[in-house]
Amino acid sequence: MLRRLLIPTVAIMPSDTPAAADTLTFDDLGLAPLILAAVKAVGYEIPSPIQAATIPLILAGRDVVGQAQTGTGKTAAFALPLLSRLDVNSRRTQALILAPTRELAIQVAEALQSYASHLPGFNVLPIYGGQDYRGQLAALKRGVQVVVGTPGRVMDHMRRGTLKLDDLTHLVLDEADEMLRMGFIDDVEWVMAQMPAKRQIALFSATMPPAIRRIATTYLNNPEQVTIQTKTSTAITIRQRYWMARGLNKLDALTRILEAEPFDGMIIFVRTKLVTTELAEKLQARGYAAAALNGDIAQAQRERTVEQLKNGRLDIVIATDVAARGLDVERISHVINYDIPHDTEAYVHRIGRTGRAGRSGDAILFVAPREKRMLQAIERATRQSIEEMGLPTAENINALRVDRFMQKITDTLAGTDLSFFRKMLQEYVTKHDVSEIDVAAALASQLQGDKPLLVKDAPKLMTEGRVPPSRDKPGGASRGPETGMQRYRLEVGRQHGVSAGNIVGAIANEANIDSANIGRISIYPEFTTVDLPAELPEDVLQCLRTTRVAGQPLSISVHEGGDMPIDDRERPRKPRSKSSGDKAGRKPVKAKPRVSNAAKPSGTKPSSAKPTITGSREKRGKV
Repeated sequence: MLRRLLIPTVAIMPSDTPAAADTLTFDDLGLAPLILAAVKAVGYEIPSPIQAATIPLILAGRDVVGQAQTGTGKTAAFALPLLSRLDVNSRRTQALILAPTRELAIQVAEALQSYASHLPGFNVLPIYGGQDYRGQLAALKRGVQVVVGTPGRVMDHMRRGTLKLDDLTHLVLDEADEMLRMGFIDDVEWVMAQMPAKRQIALFSATMPPAIRRIATTYLNNPEQVTIQTKTSTAITIRQRYWMARGLNKLDALTRILEAEPFDGMIIFVRTKLVTTELAEKLQARGYAAAALNGDIAQAQRERTVEQLKNGRLDIVIATDVAARGLDVERISHVINYDIPHDTEAYVHRIGRTGRAGRSGDAILFVAPREKRMLQAIERATRQSIEEMGLPTAENINALRVDRFMQKITDTLAGTDLSFFRKMLQEYVTKHDVSEIDVAAALASQLQGDKPLLVKDAPKLMTEGRVPPSRDKPGGASRGPETGMQRYRLEVGRQHGVSAGNIVGAIANEANIDSANIGRISIYPEFTTVDLPAELPEDVLQCLRTTRVAGQPLSISVHEGGDMPIDDRERPRKPRSKSSGDKAGRKPVKAKPRVSNAAKPSGTKPSSAKPTITGSREKRGKV
């Protein structure tokens, strides 16, 4: 165990100044060519302050303490240099990343997989409490270069001997203060004490309480400290809203917003250059005056696009962060973050394209359920609460379309000489003995063409405030799903040790369906039925077919059988009260370790009890 005095070199970089982020590119940081190619494919163009300061240090082999708020780009700050230093020819675990929650562990693992898209033979494994052991054990046996895990489950595997760290060269502690707050700090120290003597450690934390600073002093070897001061702010004249993108197609949602929002000029921000072109083409096909703006477009064309936006020949520009830098067009009334930005500074820069010089403006942010942490980070960084918005309903859209159609008639009557058409149509009415209103209706239909004037509402998953369906009461009669719901069959049951909490967690997390829209759950010995919104999109169903719970694929299908008596069903349990370990620095009560089904000898009859987590302090019941 190393015990060195912590004498950091402090790099203070206010996020509201250009600093390194405006002068450096990822080409300047020394990343491995294959990692650099993946970064460009993902759409990153310039490093954030924490990335610009940290990546060269980690590439040089230094231990690092990074202090920066969530949402400043910390994941790429440690993931990119770590991947640049990995030996992908070895299947042994070379890097361990500790994260406080399953959601963050999954997010980090997905980011690593994306950054390593050009690395042949690369494997990363997220391990966390509530997940079946068998899949984790199989993956660890095959070999993975990087493990991303929560402290309790990492401890379990280390004690079992299924996670071997003899060849470990890199350790990352992500959001260390959050692990302290959740009561995992003892687990973290236990894991760190088992590390090889020669290893590189990067510790990231939004704050630096004494317990975290003590860990840095005890286990890190003469680390460099990088501190990012966040002083972001947004104009008070900008109205900020977000839409929670659950289940509905983002392009359809964007189209509805464009129809319902009265806007003059608009910038839609996306992450990659490719999406700027694709989205511009799709909006053009839907009748909008839209164009792409990205770094691959020639300077002359970019200048023409901006000029067209200024003079009103273009209404919508789809842009990346760098392409829109410094863009100041007075008629921009709306900024839409179609893809959530990578860091909070980018968000502030984006919405700053509207509401300039005291003018009012609107900013709308699309947020996927797994991106809630970034939304919270943005609210903390801007010190403003962002209000949730609902999508315009079909009734709203239809009323607006009818009003616009009527207005066209009014404008034409007021500003056009119609004498020739009046005479022609009067002759038609007399000759064919039809009413004037029928002729007008026929002309209106001809004008509208094949495109329907009115729209039908999409299936209401969870985007428009649907009231959650009620559950059958114990002892009551069996009944079918409520209106708007469909009963589905899942191929996992009581004999597999599944609980209602496992089912809800899997559907909510994997299919992005809000738990409020999950109806009655009935668990039988060999299968489970669950009521979900009717007419689920095919991509949602496909996701749920392959999702595994208690080691079994759900293989979801429409339920066509009858119900069992009420008394033979299992109902969702009430959430457990928070343990005493929630407060910062306080240790939770340790439960005696229980052996999961995965650890029992083969041939053992599956238990009907709820799956347990061996020796883990993490929340139970999550999938």
